[in-house]
Amino acid sequence: MATHNRLLRLGDALFLEVIAPNPLASPPARPRWFALDTLQPGTEPALATWVARSPDIQASLAASTEALGAVEPMQRGALHWLITIPADGALPLQGIAPALIEWQTQEHPAAKLPDLGLSLLQLELLHPEPQRIARLLGSLEIDDGRLRVGLLAQGSPRLVAHIQTPQGLRQLPLLRSPAPG
Repeated sequence: MATHNRLLRLGDALFLEVIAPNPLASPPARPRWFALDTLQPGTEPALATWVARSPDIQASLAASTEALGAVEPMQRGALHWLITIPADGALPLQGIAPALIEWQTQEHPAAKLPDLGLSLLQLELLHPEPQRIARLLGSLEIDDGRLRVGLLAQGSPRLVAHIQTPQGLRQLPLLRSPAPG
């Protein structure tokens, strides 16, 4: 997908991935995943979407109440996986719906990352139609106690990750203080 990627372990089977277009790589023949081709120069970093692991990606996709894209085979080095990617590269439900992934390996890739003492405590899925999101999670049989679906009364749908660090609880995106004056 012609991207730069960096991973940060958040548990034995969980990681945060920072992804950006790689300007030195030849662009792919299709739109990049995670809506990366829509980013403008100077775009602020954002928690754009999330990925849910599936033991049977085809069955999960068939059960989904929302369109999540087509199943695409991917690889990086010796690592192989299947992932859902919409044909246009867009983020389903503006990033609130997950991409689905089926790892084709025994050990989860996060287990090989350095443990820096970070863990995901909660991922908030804020959307103006929380019932729609709850139906989607139910259809995908995602029942992770760390997920919290919430009503977003105004603004664009967004994700908020609550991460425990050795320095205390942090949130992504970072909550900014109002500008002085």
